[in-house]
Amino acid sequence: MWMLLLLVACVATVVSCARLCRAAIVAGALPGTEPGGALPVAELGLYETAFLSGGPHRVTDLTLVSMAGERRLLLAHTGWATVVDTEGRDDLERSLIASIGPAGQSPVAAIRVAHAAAGATRALGERLAGDGLAVPAAARESVTAGIRQVRGALALNLLMFGAAMVLSSGGQTGGGQAPAWFSLPLLLTTGCWIIARAEVHPYTRWASPAGQDALRAVPDGPGPLAALAVRGPGALVDPAQRAALA
Repeated sequence: MWMLLLLVACVATVVSCARLCRAAIVAGALPGTEPGGALPVAELGLYETAFLSGGPHRVTDLTLVSMAGERRLLLAHTGWATVVDTEGRDDLERSLIASIGPAGQSPVAAIRVAHAAAGATRALGERLAGDGLAVPAAARESVTAGIRQVRGALALNLLMFGAAMVLSSGGQTGGGQAPAWFSLPLLLTTGCWIIARAEVHPYTRWASPAGQDALRAVPDGPGPLAALAVRGPGALVDPAQRAALA
C-alpha cells in the first residue's frame, strides 16, 4: 500500500516541477528579461511608473488621488469614492468613472477590482509588456501557478509520507524502506520550491528586469502623485487619503 502512496507523490512531484520549469523557461525568453535588454523607450509617465511599481491597483490609486486633488472626485477616509465630474480627461479616468458605477459612488476595494479589468488598464499593461518593460500577465500568472502547484505537491508528499509511516508501523512488508524512498520526491519538491522563490521572483513582479532598470532611472519627482506612483499609498502625506486607500 505504501508503494501506491509513493507513486502518487512521485507523479505530483514530476508534474508540478515540470510545469514550473516550463513556465520559468518561457518567462526567461521574453523580451526585456535581461537588464538593459529593452529597446529605447520614451520617459516613463506617472501611469507607466505606477503600473511597473505596483500593477493595476497602483494605477487605480493614482487615478483616484489625481482626480481627488482636482476636486473632480471625493475620496473619503472611510474608503468610499464619489464622482463629482463625470467627464474623464483620459481613457484611464473614463474607465475609472465607469468602474465606480452609475450610482457615482463605490468602495475603493471594489473600484480596484473593476478598474484592473478595464480595457484601458489592460491596454497600458500590454503596451508596457510590448516594450519589454512589464512582465506579460500570462507569463506572470503561469509562473505563480507553477510555484503554487509545487508548494501543493510538497504538502501532498508530506501527507503521503505520514500515511506511509502509519502503514509501516502496522508491520507492512518493506515498510522500513518508506523514509528512504519518500526522501526523493520530498527533496525534489523542496529544492524546486526554494530555487523558484529565489530565481524566478523577477518574473512574478509587474516590471521585468528591464522595467526595473527603467524605474531606477526615474527621478524622484515632487508632489504626492509621484511618490504614490513609486512607493504606494503609504507615501501619501494626507492621512485621509492614506486611510481611504488602506
